[in-house]
Amino acid sequence: MFLKLTTPTSVYVRSIDERVKIPILIETLREVFGEFGNVVDVIAKKSVRRKGQAFVIYDSEDSAQDAIDELQGFEIFGKQIYLESARTRSDATVLKEEGDEGLESHKKHRLAEKERKQAIEAANAKPVKRVAAEELAERPAKSTKSAQAGGVVPDEYLPPNKVLLLRDLPEDYGQAGLTAIFSRFPGFKEVRTAPARPDIAFVEYEDEGGAIMAKEATGGMTLGDKAIRVTFQKQ
Repeated sequence: MFLKLTTPTSVYVRSIDERVKIPILIETLREVFGEFGNVVDVIAKKSVRRKGQAFVIYDSEDSAQDAIDELQGFEIFGKQIYLESARTRSDATVLKEEGDEGLESHKKHRLAEKERKQAIEAANAKPVKRVAAEELAERPAKSTKSAQAGGVVPDEYLPPNKVLLLRDLPEDYGQAGLTAIFSRFPGFKEVRTAPARPDIAFVEYEDEGGAIMAKEATGGMTLGDKAIRVTFQKQ
């Protein structure tokens, strides 16, 4: 008894012009690939990781293979596209072959695999930001000796902690505007304003690393027509 080797019904399309809007891309791919069989679905996403690629799903293996054979290197939107058989089955294919229960199982497996890969990536990721923050933390420490000799440590040389003190803020620059700026840094928790002192605010992070990065990046930043001062809060 011989086993029949099957060809996936999904065609992976890459090297697409990333500037093309998704609705136009899907419509164009449907039209072009529709010449080789019934196109069940076209999947294209606008996320950064998926730009320039798409999946075209047919209802038969023969149609998918014909499209790959005939459209390899075909020019769309001024760029040559490259095609190959998709390594995984699409939802439409699973639904057709295995029904609703099979589709549900397929989705669960896909989610579990995604979570497994994310866990591996997180475990292998190098703590680049943390290392950079620790290195930055060492910089002011070298200059504190002369300041401490006089008994007073200038605000600029206060030891790092997870709370920043913002000074010289424009009166019309409120909590929402400051949140938009300081939430870009890792570990951001909140911005606290002082109603009686609209020219100051506090920004808290989960640890010193985020606070250090924010201080280095925003110290002296101009808001409105004023350069703000960013220091660590006194403990």
